[in-house]
Amino acid sequence: MQFDLDAVRARFPALAITDAGQPRIYFDNPAGTQVPDSVVEKMAECLIESNANVHGEFRTSQKVDLLIDDAHQAMADLLNAASPDEIVFGQNMTTITLHMSRSIGRLLQQGDEIILSRMDHDANVGPWLMMAEDLGLTVKWLPFNTETFEFELDKLDALLSEKTRLICIGAASNLTGTINDVKSICAKARSAGVMTYIDAVQSVPHVSTDVQEIGCDFMVCSAYKFFGPHQGILWGRREVMERLTPYKVRPAPEEIPGCFETGTQSHEGMAGTLAAVNYFSWIGETMSGHYHEKYNHFSGRRQYVHAAMDCLLDYEKGLARQLITGLQQLPGVRVQGIVSADSLDRRVPTVSFTVDGQNPDDIAASLAARNIFVWSGHVYAVEAARSLGIYDAGGGVRIGPVHYNTSAEIDVTLNALTDILPRANVA
Repeated sequence: MQFDLDAVRARFPALAITDAGQPRIYFDNPAGTQVPDSVVEKMAECLIESNANVHGEFRTSQKVDLLIDDAHQAMADLLNAASPDEIVFGQNMTTITLHMSRSIGRLLQQGDEIILSRMDHDANVGPWLMMAEDLGLTVKWLPFNTETFEFELDKLDALLSEKTRLICIGAASNLTGTINDVKSICAKARSAGVMTYIDAVQSVPHVSTDVQEIGCDFMVCSAYKFFGPHQGILWGRREVMERLTPYKVRPAPEEIPGCFETGTQSHEGMAGTLAAVNYFSWIGETMSGHYHEKYNHFSGRRQYVHAAMDCLLDYEKGLARQLITGLQQLPGVRVQGIVSADSLDRRVPTVSFTVDGQNPDDIAASLAARNIFVWSGHVYAVEAARSLGIYDAGGGVRIGPVHYNTSAEIDVTLNALTDILPRANVA
């Protein structure tokens, strides 16, 4: 029982699309992944068979009620939540965070301190800066070492004070790919009586995630980054969630999670999210048998999805190693992230790079002309790009392989860059 790449790729209809006979190479995955057939089918089934609002006495409404329950349970399995009631669905991570910042802000008062990170996506920065401005809070910044691309946690110790109320940290960087030690960060926060809000958008697609082991208070992720639809999900610790004042209309439920799921939700998005988790379960059950023992404390789908994540990350490490090694052989290229072969456990396969004297947008456009899809720019990691000194120069080029990508696609991309870079920016 081992990872079967051909079987996986057969599940993704988009991977078979060609343009003028040229295959598409999807390396834009950190911004949004392609979806397996079951996600499309489950969303279509929802729209055809249960397209109704909730809590009605008729068949379509009753079916959507069951679907919503199933989706909450699926995400509880993926994140190892203690209860599906701790799962909140919303439009996306950014919208959920903007919403939750209002409720969390009700627990804070002028003069309190919050700690933000110089590595994070702006969705875990901007909402808190606005909250701090509204409430008169002091913002402190946790820097990262721009040579190692990692946090030095003694810097966090120096920032914590008796006035600290909240720490907001990303579990993995969408620019450098670094996997952060959020478990240690959350332990420090708990000891100081400080709440933690973890942006796991970039880690959940790659890493087995256990909110109970991590010890955070909130964790947010996005289904469209883990092979599902455009949907955001928040996990919140029950005892913390129940302290918050939800911003909702009066007839909405008083209990979690409904009190935080404002208005009519995207039921088809929940259906697709359920199918994405079940896709992981399929991999865990059929291809990840040698990872099961590690998760014997789980059973059924919960065991399978966590085994699947370990299996997939092991495959992705090989792609990351191949990509980083190839980039380092190209003249003028600097990988903006961890590169050591014995340190790949501390990064996801998202790889950003800069090229001396070259515009990242031009490189991305040249790759796009060859049907190789990558992103360029600061990719919303404003503070990280500034810290690395690449913001004003246009950021970097980001290549993000996932488990449906192939070694051959890495080779095609590296060969394309070999051809492109000497001529990039030439008028």
